[in-house]
Amino acid sequence: MTAETICHTLLSQFPTVNFNQESLPFVDSLDKVEAAVGEINRAAASSGLAPLVFTTFVEEEYAVVLSRANARIFDLFDPFIGRMEESLGQKSSHQPGQAHGIANILQYNRRMSAVNYAMHCDDGLHTQEYGSADVILLGVSRSGKTPTCLYLALHFGFHVANYPLTQDDFVHGRLPESILVHRDKAFGLNIDASRLHQIRQERRPGSEYASLKQCREDVELARNLFERYRIQHCDSTSYSIEELGSTIKHQMGLHSELY
Repeated sequence: MTAETICHTLLSQFPTVNFNQESLPFVDSLDKVEAAVGEINRAAASSGLAPLVFTTFVEEEYAVVLSRANARIFDLFDPFIGRMEESLGQKSSHQPGQAHGIANILQYNRRMSAVNYAMHCDDGLHTQEYGSADVILLGVSRSGKTPTCLYLALHFGFHVANYPLTQDDFVHGRLPESILVHRDKAFGLNIDASRLHQIRQERRPGSEYASLKQCREDVELARNLFERYRIQHCDSTSYSIEELGSTIKHQMGLHSELY
């Protein structure tokens, strides 16, 4: 979770307070820290209030410069880094970017391979390659399959394909053979019909595809297929991509080689 995300989460706890929020990403040099201090001080002067500044610096010299700003500084790492050092018996390296660098080329290559696979097998393409999948996501159009596939690929290195359930599948009342032979890898995403209607309206407003009647029918028929074939599934309506990814990973018993 980034400092920006944490900041928004914290400020959302005060709905009656009018906050002026601004993000300063990639402050990764002393010059940029000095510039940030100047911007913070200008905000303090114009508002007459000390800004609340949330930071995730690991470089101590950056934190020292930032401390000169006319603001209330909240170091989001400070509460637990010392305790972690004590518990692990090891000092922090204070080197930024370790979570994003190519520290392990094998892990990086697996991640990229998984992303390429997700794109290659997106939206029902190349079903003959489902044998290489860790998971095959099933669901009606716009139920969140593609972003979930990419999340699982990028963050965990899982090879995830997705297959859209269409009227052809519903008319025949059965899944295609390409899914059935890999049924143990299948996982279904369902969604509330009203939410699906809203999403489809943004894509194709006024179309039969986006109508509430069609959305209700598609959702019900998809659920019937999941239950008929005893395919694990979950409702994606109120889940974030991260929550969907964690749910699928847990329910399918997947273990990432990246961690």
